[in-house]
Amino acid sequence: MDGEVAVIVGGSGELGGALAAGLGQAGAHTIIADVAEEPCKQRIEKLQSIGIKTSYCVTDITDRKSLQNLLAESLKITGKVDMLVNCAGINVGTPFLEVDPNLWDKIFAVNLKGTMEACQVFIESMLKNPEGGAILNIGSVTSELPLSRVFAYAASKAGVVNLTQNIAQEFGTQKIRANAICPGFFPAEQNRKLLDDKRVENIMNGTPMRRYGSPDELIGAALLLLSKKAGSYMTGSTVYVDGGFTCSWF
Repeated sequence: MDGEVAVIVGGSGELGGALAAGLGQAGAHTIIADVAEEPCKQRIEKLQSIGIKTSYCVTDITDRKSLQNLLAESLKITGKVDMLVNCAGINVGTPFLEVDPNLWDKIFAVNLKGTMEACQVFIESMLKNPEGGAILNIGSVTSELPLSRVFAYAASKAGVVNLTQNIAQEFGTQKIRANAICPGFFPAEQNRKLLDDKRVENIMNGTPMRRYGSPDELIGAALLLLSKKAGSYMTGSTVYVDGGFTCSWF
């Protein structure tokens, strides 16, 4: 990926940061986009410490003007964008009858609407690139399987996979590829509070590998799906990186 540019929305987080490191180690210039500046600075310091070319831009995925500014800043820094990774997401766990409609809207605004708008903004630019571009959206095992207490999150992530497939279908002849990764259980700050003892037991019983995933275990799938060579005939694909969870659920 030498000479290529990857924008990672939600790149200051654990999963986004791991993907940024993997793409950077493959030679890409990574641009970290997230809603808070200090975590962005901390992430690029880590990436720079291992020799990765990287920049950041404070971005609110729920604000189209902010996404347009991210594109403009990315083009100013690097002249093009080859890859967009949509990794921003929020999650809150409640029983169904306690789901707050306002919170539902907020989760959808980040996880689904934000992903859609980021794709719109960046595809417009990628269409002007003679080599096209690649989009990687982050779904979830809950895109396919029901999981208690995360109703809004699961529904939004199901929408992300469907959105990805529709984008792939629409732009298949225009050198724009769109694929999705659906991670299994990768404990991060936003979901650790949902993991009580009983829930952990159920997750482990449903995961053949009997362990959580490590963020760097997403890198291989991301490199495949984003690579112009290895993934050149892959679009509309959904790759599950879940320790076997989706093949053992019953």
